[in-house]
Amino acid sequence: MRKHLMAANWKMNKTTSEAVAFINELLPLLEGVKDTEIVICPPFTLLSEMKRTLKGHDDIELGAQNFFWAEKGAYTGEISAAMLKDVGCSHVIVGHSERRHIFGEKDDDIHKKIDAALAAGLIPILCAGETLEEREAGKAFNVVEKQLENALQGLTFKNRGLVIAYEPVWAIGTGINAKAADAQEMLSFIRQWIRKKYGDQSADTIPILYGGSVKPANIDEFMAEEDIDGALIGGASLHAGDFARIVRSGNDGK
Repeated sequence: MRKHLMAANWKMNKTTSEAVAFINELLPLLEGVKDTEIVICPPFTLLSEMKRTLKGHDDIELGAQNFFWAEKGAYTGEISAAMLKDVGCSHVIVGHSERRHIFGEKDDDIHKKIDAALAAGLIPILCAGETLEEREAGKAFNVVEKQLENALQGLTFKNRGLVIAYEPVWAIGTGINAKAADAQEMLSFIRQWIRKKYGDQSADTIPILYGGSVKPANIDEFMAEEDIDGALIGGASLHAGDFARIVRSGNDGK
């Protein structure tokens, strides 16, 4: 039985006062939620304050949106895995499409980050997904498989020490929405890939999320699918009411 997971990716949004106000609004809306794991990934500048604000609320975990693979050194502007652990992070997003396509991260960079995250005791939320051009060319499954293969090659992880998020690039902020059946088809493919590479236990315990313009209006459709264990939420996670509604859609028991 896989526990559902809802991860909020705030991207480059919110000041300290806005983040504190969000948490204060969110907490009462989540009372009674016990069967869904919640991870909030704010910008680096908010991590310390978010940790203080969430003190005593261990049901909400803290994640980072990115980091650099080196332990320390002359890497101006970068953050290490140890720094994220020190500030209270349990998770970190790796390989998000915006990191790949805007900032030019390559598969080798992502592999090094996964390795460093696992070594530091962080749970990577590994993102993979195809562009519209790749999907229309019939290459979607090949692209996602290659991204996963290159990111995880030669690495070992505990069964719940990894999260995979399928995020079709063509369905993020484009106005084109993926259907639940599209997401299920790809997540089923990913789960079978895990089963083949890492065995039944890993396939049955690693959470696989969908991320692509997830909203309160469509979350129930996605969560009704067999292989969708939760969501990586962007814009809708910036509003406490919307995010709470999405979290509550995740019921344990698949």
